[in-house]
Amino acid sequence: MKPKLLILLALLGTPLAFAEDKHDHGKESKKEHADHDHDHDEDHEHDAKKGPNGGHLVESKGGFTLEVTVDKERKVRIVFVDKDNKPAALAAQTITGTSGERANPVKLAFAKGKEADANVLISDKALPEGAHVPMILVVKTTADAKAVTERFELHLH
Repeated sequence: MKPKLLILLALLGTPLAFAEDKHDHGKESKKEHADHDHDHDEDHEHDAKKGPNGGHLVESKGGFTLEVTVDKERKVRIVFVDKDNKPAALAAQTITGTSGERANPVKLAFAKGKEADANVLISDKALPEGAHVPMILVVKTTADAKAVTERFELHLH
C-alpha cells in the first residue's frame, strides 16, 4: 500500500515541478524585482523612450508629443517635444488635468513657467501620494483647436 501512495503523491506533484514560474509583483521586494529577468509581456515601461529631461513621453493622437516629469514637490512639469526629441517653444498651448484615483481626484491647472522654465507648463497642485499615479490631460494646442484627451499612468519610482 505504501508504494502505491508514494507513486500517487509523485504523480500529483509532477505538474507542480514543471509549472511556469509566476510571481506577484505586489509582494516582491524592490531588490528581487530589479534582479528579476523580465522576459514576459507586462505593462512595465522598462524600455520606454524617455524625453530630453528623462521624463515620460506621451505621443498624442493629436499629432504632438509631451514630456511629463515630476519635481521634488510632486508638481507636474510638461514640455512639448519636437520630432527630434528636443524641447519645443510654447505658444498658445493650454493643459488641464486630473490625477489620482476616481474616488479622490486632484484637479490640475497648468501655467507657463518663468525665466528658465519659460517653455514648461507647471501644475498648480502636487500629485497625490503613490508610486503609480493615473493621469488624464486635456490638451489644446491653440485657443480654437479641438481638445485632445490623453490618459496614462505615471510611474514615479
